[in-house]
Amino acid sequence: MIVKIGDYKIPVEIVKKNNKNIYFRFKEDGHLYITCNYFTTKTELLELIKKDEKSLLRMYEKTLKRIEKENDFYYLGTKYNLIYNEDVKQVIFSNNNIYVKDDKMLDKWYKKECLKIFSERIEYLLNDFTNIPVFKLRIRKMKTRWGVNNTTKKIITLNSELLKKDITLIDYVIVHELCHFYEANHSKRFWYHVEEHYKDYKLARKRLRVE
Repeated sequence: MIVKIGDYKIPVEIVKKNNKNIYFRFKEDGHLYITCNYFTTKTELLELIKKDEKSLLRMYEKTLKRIEKENDFYYLGTKYNLIYNEDVKQVIFSNNNIYVKDDKMLDKWYKKECLKIFSERIEYLLNDFTNIPVFKLRIRKMKTRWGVNNTTKKIITLNSELLKKDITLIDYVIVHELCHFYEANHSKRFWYHVEEHYKDYKLARKRLRVE
């Protein structure tokens, strides 16, 4: 089924469950997913869509913006055009373009860059710290956190998505996690240590929430 919301023609996927309520949700494929009970008819759903058209339109356009942003390629805070070329032997930067052979080459390069950049920034920032124990660095993609410090196992994990941010934001996340070796919580004493090593931490936090 396809419905018109605003000027958009949107495919609809109906998921029948033993639900009391009806839920509307847009996914990354641009489809509208409706979860409803087994007795809800298409006519009822179309009436609800028409009734809530303005709200659904805002939801859909917000989803489109998120999809567009996720498809953009950022490296250290700068947006680049990602260009695929089968003749490319290694990742090449040229003006505002990044040339790669395929996704496999891009992923391999991206992982190496994460390790290289994050390790360099950690080494640099540690010069301003004392009494930090020897720890391991791990890198993985995380949905809800930019960094995690397992103070017991002495492992700092950084979100690979950080490579898309500029160096100042990468530094903030590293400082934040290093300070957890002093305070394992987010008490006033913890933020005192963060501010001591990163004066504009409030701005960095705001940017990471917005960007």
